[in-house]
Amino acid sequence: MQQTAEFDIGEARRILGELFAPWVLDLHLTVEEIFVEPPAGQADWQPGAVLRLPFSERICRHGGVISGQALMAFADTAMVIANFAANRGYRQMTTVDQTTHFMRAAAGGDVLADARVVRLGRTMSFGRVTLTGAADNKPVAMVSSAFAMLG
Repeated sequence: MQQTAEFDIGEARRILGELFAPWVLDLHLTVEEIFVEPPAGQADWQPGAVLRLPFSERICRHGGVISGQALMAFADTAMVIANFAANRGYRQMTTVDQTTHFMRAAAGGDVLADARVVRLGRTMSFGRVTLTGAADNKPVAMVSSAFAMLG
């Protein structure tokens, strides 16, 4: 895939729709925001993205709670998009590690993933994702991850 001159939300949405496995696309994720350039005067800023996982009974376990597997796939996908934002376009990578701490059940509503690249190196990237309920903004899970840059 060719890297574009400018990486924006339209490009992030296009990449999400074209590069991921069909079962990931079945989650119907949307890119809500991307963060490519730091705002003036914000020293602690990190590149990243915010994605939405729409609620669906298909991803729920018994009792209407979104399954941990769906949430972990969501966090991983959000971190890939965050890495694209940090790299200002597509870069081949693979997940090396992902640790998820579930804080409460997600049930009955959409979930947001705020994915940020904490450190981007030549061969590795490290990030964090905060999953929150879209309706109440309460934390659902915290995720840390590492990716190997392949290209």
